[in-house]
Amino acid sequence: MKNPLSDNIYHSRVKPRKPDLRGDYFRDQTAIIHATPFRRLKHKTQVFFSPQNDHICTRIEHVLHVSTIATTICKGLDLDVELSQAIALGHDLGHAPFGHIGEKALDKVSKPIGGFIHEVHSLRVVDKITRDGKGLNLTYAVRDGIVSHCGEEFQKSIRPERKQKALDKISLRQSAPLTYEGCVVRVADKIAYLGRDIEDAITTGLITSKDIPQNIKKNLGTTNGEIIDTLVLDVVKSSADRDEITFSNDRFELICELKDFNYQYIYNHEVLLKSDQTIVPLIGYIYNHLQEQFRLNQFNDKAYFKSRLAVDVYFGRYLQSRKRLYKDTEYPEQCVVDFVAGMTDSFALEAAREILFPRPIGIHPLRNKKQRHS
Repeated sequence: MKNPLSDNIYHSRVKPRKPDLRGDYFRDQTAIIHATPFRRLKHKTQVFFSPQNDHICTRIEHVLHVSTIATTICKGLDLDVELSQAIALGHDLGHAPFGHIGEKALDKVSKPIGGFIHEVHSLRVVDKITRDGKGLNLTYAVRDGIVSHCGEEFQKSIRPERKQKALDKISLRQSAPLTYEGCVVRVADKIAYLGRDIEDAITTGLITSKDIPQNIKKNLGTTNGEIIDTLVLDVVKSSADRDEITFSNDRFELICELKDFNYQYIYNHEVLLKSDQTIVPLIGYIYNHLQEQFRLNQFNDKAYFKSRLAVDVYFGRYLQSRKRLYKDTEYPEQCVVDFVAGMTDSFALEAAREILFPRPIGIHPLRNKKQRHS
């Protein structure tokens, strides 16, 4: 399999850097895992919000699962392992708190200034927000894979697009990445969460193993490990000597059956739907509060630091280091979207609690304490 563009394009950066012994794509991996948004993934929802059970998958575990699955497929197809790993590690850096319901809630309240799509926002995180607004300066191939990963769209096969894109102009979910490695990550994303979500649902008592259709158990497996092994081997076998990354017909039918089962019995379970009813207004409270604070104070640091709410102080610190990112832009209030999207589940819960039940007068939350959110 040969990617459609030249290596010079794939390895290019917005700001040229002198090569070092790590190589471009491994260098991107190290930049991603040392970035603050990556560390915050350990406290962000995969499916079950603000999980207190250590055995429940969080967002950081999910990206690691995607990375290992993508690595195995790339080894089987003789593709660039380090490129796929870098894309996988960075693909969800822009996810909002509380998983996909958090994303939907943030998209709804921010529609007047363009809305929110986590794939697009992940690119914004690595390009513009991280490192106090300096960004990570990743390679073009990794940035393309991140903004094009869209793991929720189920397709039997996928092949790279062939025309170079202006990545910073993308505002919607793209049809496909520009590399086979990016395509592998999209497939790995599906494989990673379908089986794991079943295991987590069993752990939390939403379903039992007896609820899983016999056809799935027999032909895909009964555990997450078995499902991953079956699907990875199927992708490698089905994609070999072809110009696409694909499942076999039989396995793809099973994946669709498994997806339908997960939606019916897990994602639309009454317990999760009830938690969704809490999350949507919670995101709204935080967003509307910070928009009002920004309307009143703009980039006046001292105004935020005088607030009795910790979330206001952290927001002021966030703005303090990134004024140049938001000043003189069409929507400076995008800073609120970016700040809320960066929250962990626990920080968002804490912020909402503060907004609804403020501290007594005279108590300042953060005198001379270390910055919490960046």
